[in-house]
Amino acid sequence: MNEVTQVVPVSDAIFMTENIWIMISAMLVFIMGLGFACVEAGLVRAKCSANVAFKNIAVPAIGITMYALLGFGLMYPGTFNGILGFAGLGIGDWANPDSFTAAYNGHFTLFADWLFQAMFAATAATIVSGAVAERVKLHSFLIFTIIYVAFVYPIVGSWTWGGGWLSTLGAHGFHDLAGSTLVHSVGGWAALAGVMILGPRIGKYVGGKVHAIPAHNIPLATIGVFMLWFGWWGFNAGSALSGDPKATSWILVTTNLAAVAGIITATLTSWIVSKKPDATMALNGCLAGLVAITAGADVVTPLSSWIIGAIAGVLVVGAVFMFDRLHLDDPVGALSVHLVNGVWGTLAVGIFDMTGDYTLGTQAVGVLAYAVPCFAAASLIFFAIKKTIGLRVTERQELRGLDQSEHGQEAYSGFQIFSNM
Repeated sequence: MNEVTQVVPVSDAIFMTENIWIMISAMLVFIMGLGFACVEAGLVRAKCSANVAFKNIAVPAIGITMYALLGFGLMYPGTFNGILGFAGLGIGDWANPDSFTAAYNGHFTLFADWLFQAMFAATAATIVSGAVAERVKLHSFLIFTIIYVAFVYPIVGSWTWGGGWLSTLGAHGFHDLAGSTLVHSVGGWAALAGVMILGPRIGKYVGGKVHAIPAHNIPLATIGVFMLWFGWWGFNAGSALSGDPKATSWILVTTNLAAVAGIITATLTSWIVSKKPDATMALNGCLAGLVAITAGADVVTPLSSWIIGAIAGVLVVGAVFMFDRLHLDDPVGALSVHLVNGVWGTLAVGIFDMTGDYTLGTQAVGVLAYAVPCFAAASLIFFAIKKTIGLRVTERQELRGLDQSEHGQEAYSGFQIFSNM
């Protein structure tokens, strides 16, 4: 999704068509917010589902606001030193008439561009929400979101999509079409920092054993996965940054093949390991396949995309068990889906690239280039919050549930009367 390219204006008809496609893609990415809300609310306990729903409406509000104020200027600074630049506050040169013609970048207007990019900024922070669910203070999480989306996400994003140092690394640069690393791993590394600093939920790990805390509404989580899958069509195909028939249709095919492969292999793996098919593993298998193909959907064959998704389905199941053994409590599997498979999908570009332009070495450097600063920055932010205003709710509040303790309301009226956990 690198926008630093030579502007070649197209005809008015093509300009209008491509602008409409980018706006539709932005709407599809926006609807992924509903998907995240349903997935997270369904996979946590009932007593915390209203809290999760609140975070999923608050995060886009924060993300879009901060991206309008600071993020866009940091992520797309124009000519800069490749590491840090700033084009200024607000949404670019909005007063320039060319911002709304094909002269802007040849395909769509400044505002259509900003709208599409802003949806990605909101998505990165949403990934953190599920991983720290059921025990993080609401105001502390919102403060983290403001800082991370305003500064960390756009600065590291500029290194690739803004024409920074990673975009020129090696012969053809680091490749990440729609954000296996730039969105999913950026959110995943922050989620890992949050999980480590917060600690597990009460009762999750007792006496060295893992105690399952079941999801309260799997049908709701299933609705969320379908909404995310649907939104991913705009997430990936919109990242072609044009309405080119070959590019967009190719990306849609590879994206969907990876998703179905992830469902199949995650289901089979969980069936073999647990002796019964786990519905939540099938759901996360779909998301894992989607995350994994997001980096290379435009440069791999349909067969390769199925293989990438199939491996993702196995990885997500194994990662869930791995994180539990490490006592890293992630209620919704965000680390397994977004972090593990964000890394896998990015490396897969160097393995399956059909163009021969992108190498495994360059992709690996890109993975590390995002892992270190994102994890370090998120850890610093979370640690500072913990030492100042506090990061975690009290034991009594956690046992009561965040719906009541943080909001004074219930997702399901009267349910808490019968809930001990």
